[in-house]
Amino acid sequence: MQLAELQDTLVEARMVWRRSGSKIKRGVRCTSGKRKGRVVGKSSQCSSPVNFKKRITLSRTKAKLGRRMALKAKRTKRVNPVSRRVQMMNK
Repeated sequence: MQLAELQDTLVEARMVWRRSGSKIKRGVRCTSGKRKGRVVGKSSQCSSPVNFKKRITLSRTKAKLGRRMALKAKRTKRVNPVSRRVQMMNK
């Protein structure tokens, strides 16, 4: 096995808590790979290929509604009790 092959299979990830609707679940924050910094369900998702159709759709949506989406997310993280509990648990 070559070093390059081994490097592709190694994925570093950190366990964190995340919100899924009104419930709290365990998640993985990717510390490397294509999804660095994102919280995903399994550590294998950190290096999985990107779906470009979804990426283009989200970039169009952010171009239209980016400011509104950001304000809504900010308000949810500040007001929603589940979001506040997740923030405390991840400290």
